[in-house]
Amino acid sequence: MSVIQEFKEFAVKGNVVDLAVGVIIGGAFQKIVDSLVKDMLMPVLGKLLGGVDFKHFYLNLGDKTYESMEAAEKAGAPLFKYGVFINSVIDFLIVAFAIFMAIKAINKLKREEPVVEAAPAEPPAEPEDVKLLREIRDALKK
Repeated sequence: MSVIQEFKEFAVKGNVVDLAVGVIIGGAFQKIVDSLVKDMLMPVLGKLLGGVDFKHFYLNLGDKTYESMEAAEKAGAPLFKYGVFINSVIDFLIVAFAIFMAIKAINKLKREEPVVEAAPAEPPAEPEDVKLLREIRDALKK
């Protein structure tokens, strides 16, 4: 079998195609989740915490002070952006939960295969040598 034929078989297998579709849908789903986190959840969470916007939380590791994170970034200051990390963690948790719920729903929709009970197995046939020994025993008893 040639390498080209092997590759063709590999590329058209259902799992590879399913994976490609999953990656494409995952990319589109990521945009939805990003918008959900950045545009809907984080503003509400920030409002509940007193008007805080997590993406602006940072620690300046440099010697100079700056008015904002944007000014520090423009100046090239070393920054520890823990607010962006908090947003990423929330983003991840939402994606993980959504995937969990999708898989749970898919598993519910799958039809359970009916369990076919096997008929009781017949006892194995008696070996010929056992039959012969039994006949000899019976003959000797007579």
